[in-house]
Amino acid sequence: MFDTIILLSGAAEQFTFPHVLLGHNPCLTVVPVGSTADLDALNPDLLCRARLIAFSTPVIVPATILARLGYGAFNFHPGPPGYPGWAPAHFALYHRETEFGATVHVMTERVDAGPIIDVAHFPIPPEISVFGLEGMAYAHLAQLFWRMAGSLATDTEPPQALPLKWGSKKYSRSTYRAMCEIPLDIPRDELQRRIEVFGGNHFGMAPTINLHGIEFRAVKPPSGA
Repeated sequence: MFDTIILLSGAAEQFTFPHVLLGHNPCLTVVPVGSTADLDALNPDLLCRARLIAFSTPVIVPATILARLGYGAFNFHPGPPGYPGWAPAHFALYHRETEFGATVHVMTERVDAGPIIDVAHFPIPPEISVFGLEGMAYAHLAQLFWRMAGSLATDTEPPQALPLKWGSKKYSRSTYRAMCEIPLDIPRDELQRRIEVFGGNHFGMAPTINLHGIEFRAVKPPSGA
């Protein structure tokens, strides 16, 4: 019997989202988790009665957990289907995309590979920063959650999948790190492009040059400089 939702998210969502879900189904128990250790500590008997919702989290749910869930797992990914994986906003801006989005999909053992069940698209404003684009994606992701909360809280059957496919290239932490490794012969415009997108020291990584065994880290100039 479906009676539990496991909410894998940050603290802000754990404070607000249970109220939305319980508004649709007061009989639910919402269990907030934030790490792999929290997931591993869940009782197997609870998992068989539960559905998992992951919202904009870097935590990867182990395949053993996914297999035990009785009512599926759904991920709210802060990027469009064309940008599965790590830091989608960074790579979309680097590739000078004009459109971005947010995606809801069924979770499978492979990250950002399951059937897509809902998508929001929006134009990318000119000159927007990475943080600005991530904020817009988050807002659309929250709208998707609000729209789907009723069915996720009450329907035992999973939402119907859309005829959409993920992009062929999946971005990862190593892909991000590679963009921060600056070759000595890099053209000026390419260097500027990487500094603009990857120069914020996000995830503890910044553009670097290695010269004679010494690492030089780039610092993004102040706005307007």
